[in-house]
Amino acid sequence: MVRALEGYAPIPAHLPILVDRDQAIIEPAFAWLLELATIPGRSHAAETIRTYGEHLHDWFDSMEQSGIAWDAVGEQEIAMWRNRMLERPSPYTGRPYARSTINDRVRTVCRFYAHAHHRGWIDELPFHYIDVRTRHGRRGMLGHLDVRPGIVAANVLTVSEHERLPRALRADQLRALFASLGSPYDLMASWALVTGMRRKELCALALDQVPDTAALDMDEHPLIGVALTITKGDKPRTVYPPIRLLDATHRYIYEVRAPLIGRLRRADRSYYPPDTLFLNGRGRPVSCARFTAAMQAAFASAGVTGTGHWLRHTFAMTMLARLQVQARTTPEINPLKVVQVLLGHSSIASTAIYLRCVEMLSAELEESVAYLYGALIDDG
Repeated sequence: MVRALEGYAPIPAHLPILVDRDQAIIEPAFAWLLELATIPGRSHAAETIRTYGEHLHDWFDSMEQSGIAWDAVGEQEIAMWRNRMLERPSPYTGRPYARSTINDRVRTVCRFYAHAHHRGWIDELPFHYIDVRTRHGRRGMLGHLDVRPGIVAANVLTVSEHERLPRALRADQLRALFASLGSPYDLMASWALVTGMRRKELCALALDQVPDTAALDMDEHPLIGVALTITKGDKPRTVYPPIRLLDATHRYIYEVRAPLIGRLRRADRSYYPPDTLFLNGRGRPVSCARFTAAMQAAFASAGVTGTGHWLRHTFAMTMLARLQVQARTTPEINPLKVVQVLLGHSSIASTAIYLRCVEMLSAELEESVAYLYGALIDDG
């Protein structure tokens, strides 16, 4: 798999391009990925296209090694590919594939074949659907918010998987985690925790997006809106960091970032700092991969199970729990809708899953709410 270079319109830069062992472009895969990247009004994010390309690369590589033409496969061939993932670990990580990952790969391949069938490249689909019951009905006070249908059409090739509910980090876990993080990753984690920002959004945050707080009073402006432009799906939204976090960010800018730039400039006069807020030790923007690695190391050092994305889960659940309490005296507040907007979810169904988590973990969340909105950043 190779990436398209810039300057070859109408092919988007970095579009994944699959080639066979003779270095010839696999044109059906190329046509599908190009269409996904350029034609739909709600265009797919570059990360999504890259993921689809990786899934197709593994599929076409498997077919090529087996000597099977891509347009001559049926359910049996896709099932054999799926079963290999169930039985063998990933050659890249050495860990078993998660069932959700296997299903994502199978669905990508089936989407590709659905497109090929629609275009007339194949005569029939190499898979079919069956009706699957997803639940027996949810009762209770919040049952009306469970928008999932009782029976859905499921791809016969996908495997069953247990629903994995997001988890919030307890206050003691947060303390241990932040004690294991160095600069600037501790500050990035703070932004993720109190705003729900994704790693892509954190790494793209620009210096000029940080509001000046010198003339602001904390009592009058406890939260400050920051408009994000680089988000998942490129859907603009606003996050609301507390003024204390912005003060800590300005300290980072003047006490850490500026001296780092000064040292690098003295060592190399050709160096010019990027516009991004968070820089690594070489003065380059912190990448998503580097932030992920720093978080993995911190979780391991703190002895806490989780990933950097759990900070977003913690924000969502603590915010929802806090708003539910506030809604008792301010009934016009819709806690779920507010959290949906803050997280940037397109569908409220994606946000509703946090309701069940709040119900299940209410005792743990009380301390996390107090920690998150009380003493996350201690100014002394």
